[in-house]
Amino acid sequence: MSSCVSKKKYLALEKENGEVLNELTKTKVAKEDLEAKFDVIQARVEKYNTKISTLTEEVGTLTEENDVKFDAVGNTAVISNATKRSMRETLTKVDPYRLSQAKTLKDSMNLAVSYNLKRTIDTSTLNEDDDIAINIDETVVMISISDKMLFNSGSYRISSKANNILQKLADVINSEPSIEVMVEGHTDARTISNERVTDNWDLSVLRATSVVRKLQKEYNVDPAKLIASGRSSYQPLTDNESRESRARNRRTRIIILPNINKFFALMSDQG
Repeated sequence: MSSCVSKKKYLALEKENGEVLNELTKTKVAKEDLEAKFDVIQARVEKYNTKISTLTEEVGTLTEENDVKFDAVGNTAVISNATKRSMRETLTKVDPYRLSQAKTLKDSMNLAVSYNLKRTIDTSTLNEDDDIAINIDETVVMISISDKMLFNSGSYRISSKANNILQKLADVINSEPSIEVMVEGHTDARTISNERVTDNWDLSVLRATSVVRKLQKEYNVDPAKLIASGRSSYQPLTDNESRESRARNRRTRIIILPNINKFFALMSDQG
């Protein structure tokens, strides 16, 4: 037996098949169109990601460049923005009264460096007004130490009680290659003359030389970084009329000539 499909049904099936093929063709075209659009979108995304990455790198570079930009501090020095940020952080720890007296950027820099240096040297056992004073002037850090902290009266031989502060000074000097140091001896106005010392010039130079030798021989400070200088009695801090004023004038001044930014960064890293 055989079966056959009516012509009408056959035409209907053929039409349906054509419609299916047509839909498949449309779907294929639509798929290819979507894939093309996706490729375009993906290319745009990659382009934007590249731009974002480039901008991120540029922002990082600009931040780094901004950090190393320098601002003048009067006629005294220049400091970078990174140093200024560290300085502001340090100033939050400074005595509020002293901070209120700082009127300029130079004043603030003096306070900040002095605070960090005193913390490094540990002056907690010293009388700040009489025993040690630290300040910055014309790009140099100056540490003035009373002679009673270093020498016996009328002598240029360093006493054992000076070991602690000289060790800490040596640590600061040795930690930064850019630092050079001048050691100045200062006396009061009273004349001195004995079998060991000719006059105040002699005493001031001998005291400075004693400090330099000790820093070199016992604390391994590079002698090429050291300068010994005597000023006799001709740069007094005050008059020589009283015992107290003469004591103030008898001092050894350690003058540190650093790169301020390196020096401040070094001090900020301590503790």
